Amino acid sequence: MSVELDEAYATCESITRVQAANFSYGIRLLPPPKRKALSAIYATARCIDDIGDGRLAAAEKIRRLESIRSALHALPREPGERPVTIALADAVLHMPIPLEAFDELIDGCVADVQERSYQSFGDLLWYCRCVAGSVGRLSLGVFGADDLDRASNLADALGVALQLTNILRDVREDRENGRSYLPAEDLDRFGVTLDLDPDSGFTDPPDRLAALLRFEAERALRWYDVGLRLLPVLDRRSAACTAAMAGIYRRLLTRIEADPLAVTTRRVSLPKPEKAWVAVRALVGHSH
Repeated sequence: MSVELDEAYATCESITRVQAANFSYGIRLLPPPKRKALSAIYATARCIDDIGDGRLAAAEKIRRLESIRSALHALPREPGERPVTIALADAVLHMPIPLEAFDELIDGCVADVQERSYQSFGDLLWYCRCVAGSVGRLSLGVFGADDLDRASNLADALGVALQLTNILRDVREDRENGRSYLPAEDLDRFGVTLDLDPDSGFTDPPDRLAALLRFEAERALRWYDVGLRLLPVLDRRSAACTAAMAGIYRRLLTRIEADPLAVTTRRVSLPKPEKAWVAVRALVGHSH
């Protein structure tokens, strides 16, 4: 491996460790070749997300997202000069990573830039599959599986569960940034608007808001029940990696379900020692 390639992978691992902290606990459990490849995938996804979440004008964001789309379509024959694409191009040469899934991730980011809202859960499901299910399927290209079709469906479901958890955790931050992900039909069902007062927070009656958030958390837990069926399909280390990442998010979701109004006042998270414990438990649990 060349010095340039080593440096490219090191950059990807650094991006993943710093900016995708929850996922990095699982990625550390992989053997080096898979760890490097998965870091390249997550670093690429982070670059795409950063454009969507940045401060540029909407038209410029979309231009840059389409530029990344074109660059990814040129891989692996044209790796470019950026460390992330250099590393990803190498990973694609050695593993069956479905690069086309990045198109879906970019589609989801474009929807964010356009401030798309979602009328039904089916509409939201499309978004979750774009921005998170896609990453699950990309990851599966690194993990490998005998029954790829079944594994892809399960990886997609687990991605949906993770994204629903993100949506609940970030519900206030998203509203402050002008975004709303929870389906309009669910808001109507519970009599909630998610309107914010700059001084006092959400204006909805707390009991209605709590009922809505708990309803969404229970829905997400059902997606975990499906997605975690992926674990027996994977090899030991890949299963441990997935169990660690999913375990952290599932514990976070359980915490939200127990106290749904907590997400309306602060960003709910797990302390680092608890995340490390989940990762160790995942590795031990898949040691046989």
